[in-house]
Amino acid sequence: MSIKLVLYCILIPFCIWVMTATNLDKAFKKNSIMQIHCLYLIISLCLSYLLVNFFMDIYNTVSLL
Repeated sequence: MSIKLVLYCILIPFCIWVMTATNLDKAFKKNSIMQIHCLYLIISLCLSYLLVNFFMDIYNTVSLL
């Protein structure tokens, strides 16, 4: 199994958990729960992608030393 896949499996739930701590409900119209959940999911996926690439860059840099 690829280390990237493992990192994604760890970081996607972590990012979703972190995003639920934010209160974006006030930025949206009332009764737009589905849009808020979609935004949480999109932001979480983008954040996890950035974190995985960051950790992989660190891993590759350290392995070259």
